[in-house]
Amino acid sequence: MSLYLLLNIITFGTVFLSFDKKVAFYKHFKNLFVGIIINMVLFIPWDIWFTNKGVWGFTPQYLSGIYVSNLPIEEWLFFLTVPFSCVFIYYVLKAYFKNPINSNFSSKFWTILSFLVLTIGLINFDLLYTFTTFFTASLVIYFLNRYQPNFMNDFLFSYVVCLIPFIVINGILTGAITEKPIVWYNNIENFGIRFITIPIEDFIYNILLLLIPTFITVNLSNKIKQ
Repeated sequence: MSLYLLLNIITFGTVFLSFDKKVAFYKHFKNLFVGIIINMVLFIPWDIWFTNKGVWGFTPQYLSGIYVSNLPIEEWLFFLTVPFSCVFIYYVLKAYFKNPINSNFSSKFWTILSFLVLTIGLINFDLLYTFTTFFTASLVIYFLNRYQPNFMNDFLFSYVVCLIPFIVINGILTGAITEKPIVWYNNIENFGIRFITIPIEDFIYNILLLLIPTFITVNLSNKIKQ
């Protein structure tokens, strides 16, 4: 079994906790998979484009050798397992914990972040990963924070918690415990600044990757309740 596939299986382990009575996450499966499909429609072409451009790539020795549209099958699964588990965390926190983040702080945080990443993205127009990720994230964050501030407050709480497994999994993917990274990055197309082994851009990319399916799942579920 490839190491990348094993990481996907471990990440998807939250499926066995989805039937907790208080969380009842299984009731959101239909809406979640709508969000995941839309997410994949957005991110898979982006991933294929960046792979073909050499912005990032994959080390074959950690893969199964099965490719679809120049992406390893493990990368396709990544866009299923990671959003699934992180949306699950969102609902677990909603069920069991009171959000400790003040709504005013959340609104200001997202506003500042959206303008900060927009500025950084525009200044670094020549860095493909930095510009594309920061520019896109700034627009999505600003729009949702303006029109869905309560959701963004809850999402901020879940994102902070999701940072723990994100750093572990992404750290492994980017070479924290392996001789070569499972996923390598071309530093010509990014800042070249790493947190441990993780490119700083990945933290903003991860916001987008989780924000879109979480937003879709929550809004579809709320409409059904109403």
